[in-house]
Amino acid sequence: MSACNINTDKSIPSKWTIWKDRLNLTFNQGGPGFCHFAITNRCDAQCKFCNFAAGKLKPQEFRSVSRADALLSIDILYDSGIRYIEFVGGEPLLHKDILAFVSYAHRKGMSPMLCTHGGRLTEDLIRCLKEAGLNSIVISIDAPAVEIHEKNRGIKDLCRKVQAANVQLKKYKISSTASVTISKLISDYDKLPDFLKSMGFSQMTFSYPMQYLGSGYLGFSSSDLVHYTSEQLMTVFDKIKTLKNRIFIVNNKVSLSEMQRFLLKMPQMFPCLGGYRYFLLDWNLDIYRCHFWEDPICKIHEFGPQRFIRDHCNRCMLDCYRDASVLQHIAVSLTDTYQLFKTQQFSEAFKKLFTKNNLLCLKAVAEQLRWITKV
Repeated sequence: MSACNINTDKSIPSKWTIWKDRLNLTFNQGGPGFCHFAITNRCDAQCKFCNFAAGKLKPQEFRSVSRADALLSIDILYDSGIRYIEFVGGEPLLHKDILAFVSYAHRKGMSPMLCTHGGRLTEDLIRCLKEAGLNSIVISIDAPAVEIHEKNRGIKDLCRKVQAANVQLKKYKISSTASVTISKLISDYDKLPDFLKSMGFSQMTFSYPMQYLGSGYLGFSSSDLVHYTSEQLMTVFDKIKTLKNRIFIVNNKVSLSEMQRFLLKMPQMFPCLGGYRYFLLDWNLDIYRCHFWEDPICKIHEFGPQRFIRDHCNRCMLDCYRDASVLQHIAVSLTDTYQLFKTQQFSEAFKKLFTKNNLLCLKAVAEQLRWITKV
């Protein structure tokens, strides 16, 4: 086996230190924050519903964050209360310094994750990712059929590679989740659980179809593959709820119902925490409140808690923000309650804590506990 090029100069905080830190964030900052770090816009897949697809960008348009800028960014994110960081692209495994980024985040006390198409996951790389501190990985799957998935991705033998990777991920105790974009490539959702299990997955998450993103992130497309009417999506969400009996699905039922209310243009019960607890940082070092928002908050070197935005936005239905906001609603309520107690506003504090939304949040957290404890 080849040696892993990982910097181990910095010691890893103890579990007690990490939990004490996250408890402090829960009472003072709405809980630990999460950032999607898009480290490159390069990709070697050819997905029809994504503008990162190989061939859509010219070589002179390729961008990747430098090692120095990425490590400084991780420092700033940590100092701002971010404790979960997901390295995305493009294809993040095309970045030569991915191991260094994972290791640096892990050694600061963050929980690093990775989102990939899986075609580059060899046993050596998986071992190195584990040594770097990776505990969770998300692998994109487009359809419950080998030929359809590989045709859309444009990567030969991809399913076999992902299947082999899942064997190694299990060996090295890295949690593996299939990420399935809702698209017309899926003609029969009932086939998904068995197909994913045959690929070595025991859990999955659905990405909601996006035809527009205002930020510089290119994970969207105007393709008919992701064009749905509200009525069609309502039916898909109902189907997803029934699939929960056959495979563990990360999208919680409370959030799925919230998205159905969104489609019906009904008032939203859970405001999105994008800009407050969830963020996007891209290869240009622009930090956004989310993938959907047009204007960045600022450059990363200007970022900090003073830049947080909490305005109860519900413009979109981006799953990675809306689903997560339901789960973190109770932590934000605890922060609000604690701040009210400190100013002796006891009546308002109890009103803030004992709400229907907090009960629904606890229900969603209980449903997703298996996922939460692995990231």
